[in-house]
Amino acid sequence: MLRVAAVFGTRPEAIKMAPVVRTLRDCPETNVIVVSSGQHRDLLPQALAVFGLRADLDLGVMVEGQGLPALSARALEGIARALDDIRPDVVLVHGDTTTAMVGALAAFYQRIPVGHVEAGLRTGQRYSPFPEEMNRLLADRIAELHFAPTRSAAAHLAAEGIGPAGVYVTGNTGIDALLALAGPRRRRPPGRPRLVVVEAHRRENAGAPMRGIADAVARLVHARPDVEVVWSVHPNPEVAGPVRLALQGQPRVDLRTPPAYGEWARLLAEADLLLTDSGGLQEEAPALGLPVLVLRGSTERPEVVASGAGRLVGTDPERILTEVGRLLEDEAAYARMTAAGSPFGDGQAARRTLEGLLFHFGLRSRPPDPFVAPERAAD
Repeated sequence: MLRVAAVFGTRPEAIKMAPVVRTLRDCPETNVIVVSSGQHRDLLPQALAVFGLRADLDLGVMVEGQGLPALSARALEGIARALDDIRPDVVLVHGDTTTAMVGALAAFYQRIPVGHVEAGLRTGQRYSPFPEEMNRLLADRIAELHFAPTRSAAAHLAAEGIGPAGVYVTGNTGIDALLALAGPRRRRPPGRPRLVVVEAHRRENAGAPMRGIADAVARLVHARPDVEVVWSVHPNPEVAGPVRLALQGQPRVDLRTPPAYGEWARLLAEADLLLTDSGGLQEEAPALGLPVLVLRGSTERPEVVASGAGRLVGTDPERILTEVGRLLEDEAAYARMTAAGSPFGDGQAARRTLEGLLFHFGLRSRPPDPFVAPERAAD
């Protein structure tokens, strides 16, 4: 039996790894142990519970006020001790978090093969997003198996001398999670305001960029009585402070603590437009036919722009207001974005990940068929 340690620590990792863990647990040829670094102490158990899961080991690495060096050191030591006890055949890490990077490093130090789920995403800018771009690069260099969500991600790996052996194009596991919980897209009743959902939390948007986003939202609801906003406010004070200062008490603005994932998925299914700097939400929105405006200057998920499902708009308030206004007023432009389709997954990524693992370790005779994104329709 293949013994798998799934190592993660944040809410987004938990959501995206939950379909993989459930698929591994349903397979008689695998035994999976979930190791949480505790990087998101309060949010991660909530996210796992939605899928009927919990961590087998919680390392509790977070200490109030600790920076990246201290977090990395504590996570590395904690994960190394856990792997010593578990002695897995393979370690799975996900994405671009500090937990993913040091989880891969801890496994490497013990000569345990690493599988990187959501491998190959790149912006080509080492400090944007920070520290995620470098975390992902390092995890990919260490990994022996690479579960790339798209052909573009696999091409990045090939350009860096990785593959093709051990590279599997699976689609993104986050789409598996979303489709399991969101249900069909729901149009809001006539006469109700248009719903704009906002989620922004990136380190590089702290300070003036976050104030710019909040200013744009305040001006949007002031100028358009036909719009209401739900903002999922990250608990980081550098995010929550300027957002609440600009928007607390504003009419038609609902500032929420991050909701449970099932509630969040249903909210996205009801929304008319998404504004976000989140990487995962850039993937989820197209799967629901939800237009997304990306509050960043670059993205490691260029498929969202190439497919026509999203646009990069940055954090300048004037640019944000212009792009929001265009989509709310131009029905043809809005329809093109909703019809773009999902370039990131079809709900079968966890199955392909399992099949790739079994093939790599000689328990299957053939690799999984790769995920192929829909072709973009002509404008």
